[in-house]
Amino acid sequence: MLTLLDNAELYAPEERGLSAVWIGGGRVLAVGPAGSAAAAGSAALAVERIDLEGRRLIPGLVDCHAHISGGGGEDGAATKVPAPLPSQFIGAGVTSVVGLLGTDDVTRSTGELLAAARALRESGISAWCWTGGYHLPPTTLTGSLRGDIVHLDLVIGAGEIALSDHRSSQPTLEELLKAAAECHLAGLLARKAGVLHLHLGDGARGLGLVAAALETGEIPARVYHPTHVNRRAALFEEALGLAARGCHVDLTAFPVAEDEDGFPAEVALQRFLGSGLPARRVSVSSDGGGCLPVFDEQGRMVSMEVGQSAALLETLSRAEALGLALEAALPAFTSNVADHLRLPRKGRIAPGSDADLVVLGAEGRARSVMAGGEWLLRDGVLLRRGPFE
Repeated sequence: MLTLLDNAELYAPEERGLSAVWIGGGRVLAVGPAGSAAAAGSAALAVERIDLEGRRLIPGLVDCHAHISGGGGEDGAATKVPAPLPSQFIGAGVTSVVGLLGTDDVTRSTGELLAAARALRESGISAWCWTGGYHLPPTTLTGSLRGDIVHLDLVIGAGEIALSDHRSSQPTLEELLKAAAECHLAGLLARKAGVLHLHLGDGARGLGLVAAALETGEIPARVYHPTHVNRRAALFEEALGLAARGCHVDLTAFPVAEDEDGFPAEVALQRFLGSGLPARRVSVSSDGGGCLPVFDEQGRMVSMEVGQSAALLETLSRAEALGLALEAALPAFTSNVADHLRLPRKGRIAPGSDADLVVLGAEGRARSVMAGGEWLLRDGVLLRRGPFE
């Protein structure tokens, strides 16, 4: 059966107005004006027509930074965060996710991460992963970043390698260049993104090591992919400088208190889009399932929160409240991510793209979610759960 979503206020992510979207075989087949195909459900075709009554229809969100096997562990084994359940991604409108290890790349492994990605795929969500973790030499399955990216189908790059953080391995410029070279070459060999996804802490060195790598090496700027760059105002300014040189920078939708020296993701996104830099070079990720710790001066964890995928749609709503048009903000959550990570059928609603769609309801929340042409959430009712939910 074909599905026709009619009378949708379509953001594909560009604004398309009231539209009709045809879906079949897990893909978007056609997009046209609303009502233009309302009478096409003849005897020759079995068509389920769904009238969205003017509700906003957007691509499924692409989250490039989530701890799909769980994060944390900075204050002992009891603080390891459990793996997020599939419903947490579905309810947040996330239909594509890239998982990663964080601080704990000792008791957590690349094999465990791969299994978590496959489990999400079995639940209807598209999933990939970064290999490695905070530290160099990296945690891998084949023995090298290059081998993991080339030989493991779901691995598209390496990360999150930690810089400017007391939990990092304090990597040198030479180590960073070698890791970037491994990713770049592997990406060429495997026709993958080959990106080096970089965790940025709040250390004073900021993005200096990445700037030095651009000055001294031959690796293309797009390979360096710093995240959490909105955690400090000075770090964000450095990130703008790197974006001007060709890097893609990633904002994190974590909570930022009024007295903190940082920007909430929606504010940082507004600043980036107002900077005159190419809008395609920014994205927003959730850090879902990750620990958001607070440390004292001795480096001991004194409190923690847990990142949530739901923060993405909340950030998008707050960006609109700041005055950003939905069509301006939405690419940072959809097409920008998909393009940078070389996921060609993701992040858009267009003929040939995967039928990953979100119908927005009240206050910008996900009312319905479709992935690969299958409803996972329909009119607020969860239709797909993991086996332990």
